Amino acid sequence: MDSLVFLCARHVVTQGPFPALPADLYPVLFQAAFLDGRPLVLRDFVASWPFPVLNFQKLVGHLELLQEHDCQLCEAVIQAVVSQLWRELEEPGHNFSLRMLDMTQLLDSVTGCTTTGMNVCSSTEIFARACVEVSTNEREFQRHGPERFERRSGAGTSVVPRQAPGVDIHTDLFVDEMSYDIVCDALQSGATSSLRLKCRKFTAMNIRAAEIVTLLESLDPSFLRRVVLFYNSLELTGLLMILPHLLRFPDLCSLKVQCNDVDVQHLTPESQMTIHNVARQLGMLPSLRELSLEYNQLSGNLCQILCNLQAPLESLELAFCSLLPADLIFLSQSIHAPALKRLDLSGHDFSQGLLEPLQLLLMETSASLLHLDLMDCCMADSHLDVLLPTLLRCSHLRVLRLHGNPLSTAAVKDLLQRTLELPDLHLVVYPYPMDCFKPQPPNSGWDFIKDKELFAAAKAEFSQILVNSRRTDLIWTDNLDGHEDLDFSL
Repeated sequence: MDSLVFLCARHVVTQGPFPALPADLYPVLFQAAFLDGRPLVLRDFVASWPFPVLNFQKLVGHLELLQEHDCQLCEAVIQAVVSQLWRELEEPGHNFSLRMLDMTQLLDSVTGCTTTGMNVCSSTEIFARACVEVSTNEREFQRHGPERFERRSGAGTSVVPRQAPGVDIHTDLFVDEMSYDIVCDALQSGATSSLRLKCRKFTAMNIRAAEIVTLLESLDPSFLRRVVLFYNSLELTGLLMILPHLLRFPDLCSLKVQCNDVDVQHLTPESQMTIHNVARQLGMLPSLRELSLEYNQLSGNLCQILCNLQAPLESLELAFCSLLPADLIFLSQSIHAPALKRLDLSGHDFSQGLLEPLQLLLMETSASLLHLDLMDCCMADSHLDVLLPTLLRCSHLRVLRLHGNPLSTAAVKDLLQRTLELPDLHLVVYPYPMDCFKPQPPNSGWDFIKDKELFAAAKAEFSQILVNSRRTDLIWTDNLDGHEDLDFSL
């Protein structure tokens, strides 16, 4: 329920123009203007912002709302900053309080179309274009500003405009083939511009290894924490090209190399040397605690990839990596197992010899594991029954995802009743029970369709168990979407 102060703020932001306001009213008024989608009001507030820092997430207070923002709101904020920087440059007496704009964790996605049918820019493009605009304006001012000031101040007197202290935009950059050029320009102009991008999380999708290297070389080495390389078709050679450039980021704690055609199943002598060099480079990342290699073919070679890491990983995502029993056995005996807080082994067939190695691994991770993904693992009732005693040893488990496994209603119900003893369990995503499907006639075009009545009855039973057990805090759902991942301080 909204507070009285917030309700009053929502009313105030519908009025205008605004008089001079006390500084302590700005945060709640900004929050109301953002949540009500008022870009012009946001622009006015930012133009007179009385504090050195404006942190979107702290002000808005709801991460899911922050990620569903309208790009117009971002654009209004950035353009207000651009306008104030221009005033600082032109008017030496004008002081703009804001020096750091934290817009990390904004969901970077296209949100609509203009009247001409063009896609609205992503937040990354909005930030990048603003930086390029400021840099261009400053270069023009350096060419023409001094002469104008000289004419105003009289013959023989030269007034040199002061350099504005500038504003740092803390952000997460998402770069694809469409935004590459403008982001590259923005980063390369940052050294001399008063509007600078400071990237906390860098995501590259569908661009070449050489382009990724160019961008990495332009990022502030003291700021970057996370790198995501997604659908770039890097293969081993491209990955090896990029990894040395990650060494300049001493606080890089997370690396995700997903869907990049890395295949180490059929190694030649040349590729054997390449994977050795990849492992050596990974071992030189001193702060790495999270590694994701999803949708890469690693069969039998997990040891070679992880063997050089000097510190244990806290998060390891290996979904759809075609792992073999030997890979899981290695992992259970490695330095990583006792430290793992998150483990994703989705997409592996645990009906084919992987169940026992999984049990060994979970025993070793049981003291630390908080988040476990075992989705689409061909796990039937009998496999879950074998696994459950080991699973229940993971006493701090918070999140369990089993979506996509062929379990019955009885198995899901048993899972619910037995995991109630896990005090920290917060979220379980269970599969649609197999007995809640209707078998279809041969040649009907459908193998199964959902029986909504049966499933509704099953869900009602699950809910009643939670109520009776006083565990209504536990989210028990078949829906994969809308659940924020827990932060494990990575």
